[in-house]
Amino acid sequence: MEIVDLGNGEIVLQRADDDSEPLVTIQFSEEARVYLMDHGLEVAKAMIQAGIQAAATIAEEAEVEVEADVVDEGPRVLH
Repeated sequence: MEIVDLGNGEIVLQRADDDSEPLVTIQFSEEARVYLMDHGLEVAKAMIQAGIQAAATIAEEAEVEVEADVVDEGPRVLH
C-alpha cells in the first residue's frame, strides 16, 4: 500500500503493485488546504491510520461476538 498526493488536493491510498482504483480517497476543500498549509499529507496519513485502526477494532469485536455465539450453542455430539 502507498499513500500518494495527487497534487490537486486529493490524496489516495492505493495498492503499490497495480493500477486499480484507489482504496481510499481524501479530498480537502480549498478552505481546508489553506488552513492545513503544507500539512495536508500528514493529516491524511493520520486519517487513514485512524480508519485502519477503527476497522481492526471493529473486526476484533465481530470475531469475539462470533466466538461467543459458537460457545453459546452448547456441546456438539457427532455420531
